[in-house]
Amino acid sequence: MGQLPPRLKAIFLDRDGIINHDPGDYTRNISEFKLLPTVLSSLKTLKKRGFVFILITNQGGIAKGIYTHEDVGEIHTYFKEVCERNGTPILDIYYSPHHEITGKSLSRKPGSMMIERAVARYNIDPTTSWMVGDKQRDLDCASPLGVPGVLIPTNEPLQKYLHLLV
Repeated sequence: MGQLPPRLKAIFLDRDGIINHDPGDYTRNISEFKLLPTVLSSLKTLKKRGFVFILITNQGGIAKGIYTHEDVGEIHTYFKEVCERNGTPILDIYYSPHHEITGKSLSRKPGSMMIERAVARYNIDPTTSWMVGDKQRDLDCASPLGVPGVLIPTNEPLQKYLHLLV
């Protein structure tokens, strides 16, 4: 009987305000997507610590008709390409297109469904992983699975908080 593969340790990252500049409402398209200055170097440091990266983001602007799945897809494709060139590939991206104005959804943070899917699909160890976000709902989506969280002020450099992610 074969051994189970080792469990991965992951950094679950919120997008707007952690990865890219959050203008205060929505990042509607690729022209508005601006990486925060220390993101790529921070991902390199975290990769050296053995982490994989998964993006977990609410994109309620889709439900509101502000932008489309295609707009989000273009942003995410660009981000994945940048991370690949940086040597810090994004293992996966989960996003919820829902918003409470159009109805409840279990996939929308603070619901835990996006994290649950990632943990199950990639054999992630919640106890050695982290959720990084700029809103309490980001951390709340991970806590039911035992994933600890780090709350960072919106648009603050990720690098300032790397000492917490061990």
